[in-house]
Amino acid sequence: MMSRAGSGGRTYVVTGSASGIGAATAELLRERGATVVGCDLAGADVHADLSTPQGRQSLVDQVGALGPIDAVLAIAGGGKTGMLETNYFGAVATLRGLRPLLAQSPAPRAVVVSSTSSLAPADEYLMRACLEDDEAAAVAYLAENPSAGGVTAGYGVAKRALNRWVRRAAPTAEWAGAGIALNVVASGVVDTPAAAWIFADDAVRAAVESAAPQPFGGFPGRPEWVAELICWLASAENQFVTGQVIFADGGSEAAALGDHHWR
Repeated sequence: MMSRAGSGGRTYVVTGSASGIGAATAELLRERGATVVGCDLAGADVHADLSTPQGRQSLVDQVGALGPIDAVLAIAGGGKTGMLETNYFGAVATLRGLRPLLAQSPAPRAVVVSSTSSLAPADEYLMRACLEDDEAAAVAYLAENPSAGGVTAGYGVAKRALNRWVRRAAPTAEWAGAGIALNVVASGVVDTPAAAWIFADDAVRAAVESAAPQPFGGFPGRPEWVAELICWLASAENQFVTGQVIFADGGSEAAALGDHHWR
């Protein structure tokens, strides 16, 4: 277990705090003596819809009014609509918008949650539109070309773009140069409300498990297992890890790619 010294006395902003991995992370942090500012559509300290520019700005304004913060955990995602809007543009806007507040902390940290879905091939036009901050073009293109987003209607593309954005941003002057560690935790399939559609049908569950086996820990995983890693990366104890996409997926990414990166 992470020592209480790593999170006690610190203030964490957690998006998606009302359920799933966000709720598990918020609970662990509170147990360890941290102050948590939960953000979600409902049932949280801050109510905001990250699928819209207005909602993103509202989140930044509401958090800013609460005082200093030490870490931002951009966990909100999933959903049946607004896949690109929430999972990519909402997450990036949260990190960018709260970065100035983070920079005031003596040990600022940021973590964003991605997915093993980011390993799927992605439409290059859609990826480029995301990384160039052209939300209107990305959303319009996906609406006109739904197959470009794969079976998850843009979810995998959004998470793949998010991984790439973090890899680009983390070592820059705005982030690492300001002492802010910025990392990705790419989750495997875990038992959350957002993944309930997978478990509701035996055939779908079997197909997903076959396509993305999780040999360590089993299928599905538990949200608190992913939360443990998020908590450490966001703690003051993390002194040397930034710009990483770390898969908390029971070995799914390793099973899929093997030693591909090291050949």
